[in-house]
Amino acid sequence: MSHRTPSATAQDIVAALAMPPRIEQLGPFGGRFVHALRLIALHERLGRDPVPELAARLGSVEVAAKALILAQAIAASWPENVHVSRFCCRLMSHDEATIGGFVDAAARGNRAGFEAALTGLVRPDRTHRLWEGALALVASEMRAA
Repeated sequence: MSHRTPSATAQDIVAALAMPPRIEQLGPFGGRFVHALRLIALHERLGRDPVPELAARLGSVEVAAKALILAQAIAASWPENVHVSRFCCRLMSHDEATIGGFVDAAARGNRAGFEAALTGLVRPDRTHRLWEGALALVASEMRAA
């Protein structure tokens, strides 16, 4: 029985998956939302309401509320529990990288990029709620700036 050596492309894909992405690779909207998502997860584990601290850190009650609404939409749409890294960590989970990427795509009005980030992960009938939530978050961020 002969063993095939993986192609260079396959090796590159495996190597890329093994290297956790850094939060600095995201745009400002995606990066802020990933931090918000981590804070929401921390407060959920502690059984506390995340909105007061989110509002303080994000600078707006409206932005905090939109971040929480988007986080709830993600939790309802994601195929399994969303994996988030520690709040202080600069490395992202693959879930966080995907989520930050689709938020940034929405911030650019790039529906094709948004859908590409979610293809094969989230059912197509659930992406509309995520798109609307991401647009609402970005709009609230822009109003708060």
